[in-house]
Amino acid sequence: MSPRSASVNEELRRRSRERLLQAAVELVGEHGFEATTLGDIADRAGSARGLVSYYFPGKRQLVQSAVHRLMHRTLEEALEREPRTEDGRERLARAIDAILGLARDRPVLMRQHMAGLLQAEGFVQCPEQRRLAELLGDTVARYGAQNVSADYPMLRALLMGAVYAALVPGVPMPVPVLRAELFQRYGLDWEMGVPPESLGETGGAQEDLSRFFATEERPGTP
Repeated sequence: MSPRSASVNEELRRRSRERLLQAAVELVGEHGFEATTLGDIADRAGSARGLVSYYFPGKRQLVQSAVHRLMHRTLEEALEREPRTEDGRERLARAIDAILGLARDRPVLMRQHMAGLLQAEGFVQCPEQRRLAELLGDTVARYGAQNVSADYPMLRALLMGAVYAALVPGVPMPVPVLRAELFQRYGLDWEMGVPPESLGETGGAQEDLSRFFATEERPGTP
């Protein structure tokens, strides 16, 4: 039996990593960070437990990468959905709704993510985080920002603050109120993006996550 080629081995490694990312998102969303072990994630992914440490230094890094993957794919999908648009204001509205939607639909997962960012490691510099930054930076540029290097961090901070406010146990702020504040700040019309009243009662809470962790190659994504 001839050995596998380098390209085949690389593809198998990529697929293994994708499965681990998806399993991490699913399990932390279901049980929380502390109750989820690396062994649980490996088992859900159908991977050998030793592979987890091959790809990620630890559980915190794995979960951050997994959530950043979900965030950037969710954002990417929102920006490119039909009808496609190059209007910078509409794209910013879609971006805001995409991130706030994750706080609304995945509260356990996003609460654990926000808590993780306050740990000593802070942001994990991984391909998923870099892709998220690229998408948000491009959104700010298309919106018409004159100084993207300053305006992108401000948008990121405002979105993080809104997600945090939506998830504070006991005193969460309603997502529509946070959306209205952000839309007013950026001069966006309420009808842009995906207004909350268009979602119905469940939003995207029961949505299958598998497409965000698809194993096929996607041009321009890690």
